[in-house]
Amino acid sequence: MKIKLSLLVLFASVLSLKGQAPFPRRDEINQFMVSKTCVVLEATQTSFFNTYIKRAMETYWNITPYEFIDIDEFENRRRNPDYSFILLTQTVYDKDKAKTVYNFLNLLQGKDVDEIGKMPEICAIPLSFADEFDFNYGYKFGAILFFIQKHATMIYENPSLTGRRYLKYYNTNTPKVKQKTILVEEDDLSAAISEIGKIKAIYPYDIEIVDEDAIVKAINEKTPNTLILHVVGPGEDVNAGLCFKMLIGTDDADMYYYNEHRITKANPNGLLPADLKRMAK
Repeated sequence: MKIKLSLLVLFASVLSLKGQAPFPRRDEINQFMVSKTCVVLEATQTSFFNTYIKRAMETYWNITPYEFIDIDEFENRRRNPDYSFILLTQTVYDKDKAKTVYNFLNLLQGKDVDEIGKMPEICAIPLSFADEFDFNYGYKFGAILFFIQKHATMIYENPSLTGRRYLKYYNTNTPKVKQKTILVEEDDLSAAISEIGKIKAIYPYDIEIVDEDAIVKAINEKTPNTLILHVVGPGEDVNAGLCFKMLIGTDDADMYYYNEHRITKANPNGLLPADLKRMAK
């Protein structure tokens, strides 16, 4: 996909990336495993992103040493393969005629290249709609960082499986969903399945509509055989753009389902009946 990348407050201009950021070579993923990971913070002192990412890194990140850096230090270090970087980016999809902007959390390996878009991309995961408040997704950072580490480890152990570059690779796990408990929040469901009765008519397996506290508890306690739903889209009042849907295991950090759909009146933002049907197969 072609994307436009803006490192939020990192740069004033929007960088246009032509083509997919490169998948790391074997030597580059090896470099990551011995690197120090630099978390690039937003410049504003009142950033919720900074608060949430600091808390989650301290609790969940254990694959590499890490430190928090500012924008200027990122520019100083990004060409050095001794460092890897976690940073927030903004992405616009070419296939999205509405040109909706999404926040992604990226893990990049340092490399001596002119453009950020040429740095090896170990993982990129949809985080939120760009205009969404950070506190609407920040409590899921633990599960997301947990997944990113698992993803990096799998690439390291078998670099030949380049399909792992794309999150759709993880749909190989979807048949196992029926053996798990799915925790969803009502706001992440489309109107057609906004009640448990409507859900059960399509998906007769273990699923619960819960609040944010239950999601946080499952992440913190790494509740066994439990999946949380993460939905990224522009909101229920917008009939354009893309909606991303993911199920992440709280105990094993695997992704069990990934899908995206173009938002229309018939297919609004949120988990759809069609998603439940795929999981129920």
